[in-house]
Amino acid sequence: MASYCMTVTRLRLVLGEGARRLHVSAAFNAKAKVAMSRFEPGTSISYEKLHENIDIVRKRLNRPLTLSEKIVYGHLDDPVGQDIARGRTYLRLRPDRVAMQDATAQMAMLQFISSGLPKVAVPSTIHCDHLIEAQIGGVEDLKRAKDVNQEVYNFLATAGAKYGVGFWKPGSGIIHQILLENYAYPGVLLIGTDSHTPNGGGLGSICIGVGGADAVDVMAGIPWELKCPNVIGVKLTGSLSGWTSPKDVILKVAGILTVKGGTGAIVEYHGPGVDSISCTGMATICNMGAEIGATTSVFPYNHRMKTYLNKTGRADIATLADEHKDDLVPDKGCKYDQVIEINLSELKPHINGPFTPDLAHPVSEIGAVAEKNGWPLEVKVGQYQHQQSHGLIGSCTNSSYEDMGRAASLAKQALDKGLKCKAAFTVTPGSEQIRATIERDGFSKILRDVGGVVLANACGPCIGQWDRKDVKKGEKNTIVTSYNRNFTSRNDANPATHAFVTSPEIVTALAIAGTLKFDPETDYLTAANGEKFKLEPPNGDELPARDFDPGQDTYQHPPAESGSIMVDVSPTSTRLQLLEPFDKWNGKDLEDLQVLIKVKGKCTTDHISAAGPWLKFRGHLDNISNNMLIGAINIENDAVNKIKNRLTGEYGGVPDVARHYKANGLSWVVVGDDNYGEGSSREHAALEPRHLGGRVILVKSFARIHETNLKKQGMLPLTFADPTDYDKIRPDDKISITGLATFAPGKPLKGVVKHGDGSQDIIILNHTFNENQVEWFHAGSALNRMKELQ
Repeated sequence: MASYCMTVTRLRLVLGEGARRLHVSAAFNAKAKVAMSRFEPGTSISYEKLHENIDIVRKRLNRPLTLSEKIVYGHLDDPVGQDIARGRTYLRLRPDRVAMQDATAQMAMLQFISSGLPKVAVPSTIHCDHLIEAQIGGVEDLKRAKDVNQEVYNFLATAGAKYGVGFWKPGSGIIHQILLENYAYPGVLLIGTDSHTPNGGGLGSICIGVGGADAVDVMAGIPWELKCPNVIGVKLTGSLSGWTSPKDVILKVAGILTVKGGTGAIVEYHGPGVDSISCTGMATICNMGAEIGATTSVFPYNHRMKTYLNKTGRADIATLADEHKDDLVPDKGCKYDQVIEINLSELKPHINGPFTPDLAHPVSEIGAVAEKNGWPLEVKVGQYQHQQSHGLIGSCTNSSYEDMGRAASLAKQALDKGLKCKAAFTVTPGSEQIRATIERDGFSKILRDVGGVVLANACGPCIGQWDRKDVKKGEKNTIVTSYNRNFTSRNDANPATHAFVTSPEIVTALAIAGTLKFDPETDYLTAANGEKFKLEPPNGDELPARDFDPGQDTYQHPPAESGSIMVDVSPTSTRLQLLEPFDKWNGKDLEDLQVLIKVKGKCTTDHISAAGPWLKFRGHLDNISNNMLIGAINIENDAVNKIKNRLTGEYGGVPDVARHYKANGLSWVVVGDDNYGEGSSREHAALEPRHLGGRVILVKSFARIHETNLKKQGMLPLTFADPTDYDKIRPDDKISITGLATFAPGKPLKGVVKHGDGSQDIIILNHTFNENQVEWFHAGSALNRMKELQ
């Protein structure tokens, strides 16, 4: 195995990066093992094991399987004995690998260190993409980030080296683009500590976003639990053309299913229309599937994926996938729990927002809708700018070579007519490979010439890492992005910013026009000479005609010998903090929990644990806890971060009141609405309540990842059996949770709601704990339980 990979490596070194395109496997034994990635020659892809498990399960269930089921059930720890029922049973799975971005990797690695294990049990990587703030431009911003975050980067690099984790340095690119280029492949089961990990579904992978504690389980070699997902089928017919892009598929699906319509399900795309979409376009669709609450999304293996694998130096994997294609597509006659059909030939360009990614509008209608609702339309240029507009392309959702090429084709048309963007315009390359290639092929120059600023290969404004200077907080303005998420305040911490998500092509067109009230399919622009003209539909190559330029080498291999490597965490650090175990359950019911806050309306993980400037504290639980629920709306006064301290009678910030309760021995509960915790996978939104004395989160319904994260940290995520019981809770109530002595799967708990006037309400509370998860609660956390079992 090693000599085979070394020979391939020597070929590449001798012949240069162009050797990536060689079909080298023809020169070797056809049965030679194929490595999971070029960085891990000691690993191998086992399609045989996948096939064996699929065969066992298919015979047991006696029915055709969807692609999602093939890959998921193909990774069962016990395919013979596992109870399998969609939407009901918990599966014990063996993922192939783990990926972590730097903001979540800090806590994941701190938890892994706490486990006491010497090395990770599966291939794992850390990707530095979240801590680079967009200020001036790519080179300057990266240099500043390396300086500001030196302590964190050093911790992640040394922890990776010590425990066998690959480390992608700052400037490498966004985790999901790196995974697509190097680690995703048809049939792999990958978990990542970021909610947009499903991006890999564009390469026929099942890639699922999780919290750091889930990643620790897999890195520790423990079977990973997932509630058996339902499968939503999206049948695509027709073909994409003109202004319509892959992004419009998921914008349309989001409008149909809403932000919670995919909860508990994998979205599986199929049908004749699939072949009209590029591999990176399929990745875009899967990436934004996170915004409908889906467990993940996936496309069947096809020639577009094979072409991408060949172009990214993985012809050996493509050949192997061809040999096992029957296991990488759905069975004929398989059944979906729900089916949506979209004719790509009839699909029009869409733009979604503001403030939620499921508010879908055809681009042709957004101008009129915006006028009707009073949303800012125009870019006002000059000394008195009251409604500054921004167009931002890139991010993990839309930063492929094809995306950048299509955007550049529009920018070139504008330049040829003497025009530049009327709106501020930023470009975020998805990876160092994309940056280097679009620089070489002239796209970056065109985008800069039209008025764009090329930012670092990082998340940047998409996650709130944006030092925006042109508007004051509270100033109403519009931004249009090719990102995936547009919650209130997410991009720039300004609640008055109206953020819309759309394709890079539409972002570019609107930035040139300077107004939302522009439909590029029908409307005209005015050239510098006064001539009226229409933009021609965008065009761009799916992949570069020449090979990708890999750019700078930004990967750190874990060394073979790591015993002498030290991982230091200073006790005086404000950025990093070693973890202390949470307390075990005391064996009693939870009596008289004070309602800390009754949350009104949408409460995402951005509301619970804001990103942006708070990202710097992601490795320090006590400091990051100072942002707990500061974005949530208090139903008592419609204010954010202003709640009444029931012990003092004074108003204070949510974290401050929680700390005061904890110091006085008063445990508390949060009451919330529907789809609580939607959005990011950040487990800090679960760690912080636990750290500050919370015991229960009681809501109408949960988003999948957040509910699991709460269980992992020893919290009780509970739902109202009758959602109208939410209305019975008053902001000054105390709630007792009874029945914990017989806490068991499928058995509801009881809530005794004690009102300030002495009256009470008895309510039934549901939960989704299984037997293992009940043990997490008893032990105080999943990590505590892991230590008990060692």
